[in-house]
Amino acid sequence: MSKRILIFDDDIDILSICTYILQEQGWDVQTSAHCNDIVNKVRTFDPNVILMDNWIPESGGVIATRAIKSEPDLKDIPVVYFSANNDIQTLAFKAGADTYLEKPFDLNELEDMIEKVARFKN
Repeated sequence: MSKRILIFDDDIDILSICTYILQEQGWDVQTSAHCNDIVNKVRTFDPNVILMDNWIPESGGVIATRAIKSEPDLKDIPVVYFSANNDIQTLAFKAGADTYLEKPFDLNELEDMIEKVARFKN
């Protein structure tokens, strides 16, 4: 089974680092620095996991997560929410996030969390 992850973050450095690390672990990675047309992006790429930052242009991570989780065919895709703003954690879970990771994070912790939710949901 192909492992696919879709990463939303406005920080190009984070996108680059996560892409490199996850590709080394065998993931097919697609990234986006904005949330426009997010539902179609998710449907087109059909990821096993979504990594969602809070501060993303166009709608923000909470609204984007809610949009994904409101779609019957997408609601079971795990969303790993990550943010430097720990105050957003409750809103992320209410929006449908499956787990939460505070920035800055340890790369091993990120890998482990993504693998865990991918195994659990798939």
